[in-house]
Amino acid sequence: MPNIGPAELIVILLVALVVFGPRKLPELGKSLGHGLREFRKSTQGLKAELDGANIVATPVIQQPVTVAQPAAQVAAAPASPMSAAAVTPRSVEA
Repeated sequence: MPNIGPAELIVILLVALVVFGPRKLPELGKSLGHGLREFRKSTQGLKAELDGANIVATPVIQQPVTVAQPAAQVAAAPASPMSAAAVTPRSVEA
């Protein structure tokens, strides 16, 4: 579809002025503006509803978080008996 240029827009406005007259043209423009505004609001509301339905319909699956341990902590326990405090890993501070 070709774009409407300034010359075509002037012709359309002149035809509208002849058909509707100078008194009805501002009222027609107002009502057209209100109609477009309401249409835009309703389509945005419908889009928000559909986006909300998609969010609710698609569950969020969270994977369990695994913490990698250093190789020294993963190694086998030493042969000599040690206290339990020496063998347990230290807590990581954030």
